[in-house]
Amino acid sequence: MLFSRWSQTSLQDKLNRPYVHLLFGARQTGKSTLIKSILPPDAIQINLADPRERSRHLSNPEEFIQICRALPRESLTRFVFVDEAQSVPSIFDAVQYLYDEEKTRWRFILCGSSARKLRSNGTNLLPGRSLAHHLYPLILPERPAADTGHTGIILPFPWIRDSAPEKPFPAADLMTRLAYGELPGIVTANEENRPDLLKTYAFVHLEEEIRREASIKDWGAFVRFLKLAAAESGHLLNFAHISQESGVSQPTVKAHYQLLEDMFVGFRLPAYSKSPRKNLLSTPKFLFFDLGVRHAAAGLSPSPEVVLASPGGIFEQWVGIELWKRLQYLGEGCLFHQRTKDGAEVDFLVDYRNRLIPVEAKWTERPTIQDARHLLSFIDENRDQSPQGYIVCRCPRPLQLHPKITALPWSSL
Repeated sequence: MLFSRWSQTSLQDKLNRPYVHLLFGARQTGKSTLIKSILPPDAIQINLADPRERSRHLSNPEEFIQICRALPRESLTRFVFVDEAQSVPSIFDAVQYLYDEEKTRWRFILCGSSARKLRSNGTNLLPGRSLAHHLYPLILPERPAADTGHTGIILPFPWIRDSAPEKPFPAADLMTRLAYGELPGIVTANEENRPDLLKTYAFVHLEEEIRREASIKDWGAFVRFLKLAAAESGHLLNFAHISQESGVSQPTVKAHYQLLEDMFVGFRLPAYSKSPRKNLLSTPKFLFFDLGVRHAAAGLSPSPEVVLASPGGIFEQWVGIELWKRLQYLGEGCLFHQRTKDGAEVDFLVDYRNRLIPVEAKWTERPTIQDARHLLSFIDENRDQSPQGYIVCRCPRPLQLHPKITALPWSSL
């Protein structure tokens, strides 16, 4: 069964614009499946993930131009879809040449899972000729909540499109999400197969794919780094600790983190620096893009037992990942955290249209005003921009704990 993605309609509309389209995202987020569901039947598809196809285009860059020019001239634009385009950077030059020659004859869609190789090779990203799009693991509108009767969105930064996908992925409870993550291929697999599939993803993609994409001299040290980085996901970045434990220098650790970002498998959560407080930490956090992948990369077997060993921290990461994906799709707003030197912390700060929305994640079914003390302090210090704060938790329905504090079920994100 082909399930719908939240961005499907808007992406389909944008693909009709007369530009080259670049779609980025980590492996297994469903990029190829989404594009193929949109493309007309006569579209040309070139899959550079196939070693034979990739080798042919690497050895003969002219072949791509020959394929496109061999297409019969028609009144309608012909779509040309290239998957894993970053593996043959010369494709981008060929696309520019063809696009500049005849802007309406072809509509090029280039799909990739690594920005690093493109940047490091100085690849032509077609400035002024291209539109960039991104795809992420599933979000709540794509995969409904299964264990709650409340699913309304309350936060004051609404989705661009109000209607839910026509064919959503199977509903899931919170524990399933925290244990196995939100990758489409994992979500649709039998639960008994999910741990092994995620372990394979961590080995094949996060290790073997990165080895192919990057020039890493000490592979054993990188594998140790990857395991530590996954285990520390959601915590303040501590380059010195990771360096000492993995046996690589701090500059190399920083480069490895950048590599994870370039491969779209993680993101930095900056510290908010505009507060009137003077004792704030400036250290960012780093989160993996998916909890199932995070567990496997950390050397754990994804399961509810892994979640129950540290439910509060894992739930906090899930809330942060969901907020981050949502802001990326909206195309505006930023996500921060705030922590003082004496340990007072606001888990997430959404900076959206000149408003600051503080959000706490709590693993509780019965939130109290005590859970909101840091939110209230932040609101008091930022009265002009922050009129309301939220606690995301496991309560069955929204609760007003204070005139300025609302507790939300996790399904209301």
